[in-house]
Amino acid sequence: MASPQLQMAKDAYKAIMESGAKTPQELRGVFEQVASSSPIPPDIKSEKVNAGGVDAEWISAPNASSDRAVLYVHGGGYVIGSVNTHRDLMGRISRASGARVLGINYRLAPEHPFPAAVDDSVAAYRWLLAQGIKPNRISVAGDSAGGGLTVATLVAIRDAKLPVPGAGVCISPWIDMEGIGESMTTRKAVDPVVQREGLLGMAAAYLGGQDPRSPLAAPLYADLKGLPPLLIQVGDAETLLDDSTRLNDRAKAAGVSTKLEVWPEMIHVWQLFASFLPEGQQAVDGIGSFLKEHTS
Repeated sequence: MASPQLQMAKDAYKAIMESGAKTPQELRGVFEQVASSSPIPPDIKSEKVNAGGVDAEWISAPNASSDRAVLYVHGGGYVIGSVNTHRDLMGRISRASGARVLGINYRLAPEHPFPAAVDDSVAAYRWLLAQGIKPNRISVAGDSAGGGLTVATLVAIRDAKLPVPGAGVCISPWIDMEGIGESMTTRKAVDPVVQREGLLGMAAAYLGGQDPRSPLAAPLYADLKGLPPLLIQVGDAETLLDDSTRLNDRAKAAGVSTKLEVWPEMIHVWQLFASFLPEGQQAVDGIGSFLKEHTS
């Protein structure tokens, strides 16, 4: 049975959904306001950097090693979200993994449609390599749209003939721009935030009229051969559940080592609420263990 604090997480999502915000700009403001209610522990350090032309921030726990890095790409449907909205989660991942986290403010749609987000993520990865960090000590991680962007970034890195990172972490990943997974229907009544209509609206903003099955926009259709080990975490109460299970199946079929975790009763990116939700911190601890295993 889920912790009683899960209702608080659902209420936080409800505040966003019922805010009345309609434009991307209005939604960004609401998300920033809700996220600001999670105070950052005082021992988590942040340093703004220019990562190959991409606005970024190093997030570091006291135990973080300077020669290990997590490139983190935030969620928000490619339309909202920022380092600010995910700083607490990135700090927790830094503490759990013992690595510094480079959070990036990749360009958002609709102002900057696909492939801007992929281009920025790859540019930040090139920058990490230029800092002298070995690729096997780098991982790429992200949630929701950032989970899909994680896969797209890994594919783009491989296709650019760059050395691939040591691992990838996909939290509640969105990899299907058309919302055709069965769970979009079977989990509709229990998911407090992701519904097909809203999903397709964000997909349209991101795609800007491009092919919804373009592999770097919808990694469901990407060739995944040669990718590093992947950890996929998803809640059983998510309309995007099938995105995770399909990603896992396709990755395994391509010879990729994967670890799929389906968490009972958990909602979309419950890790964002780790400051008060026990299952959120437990999931983050699992991410840390996975990253230690594959990038240390």
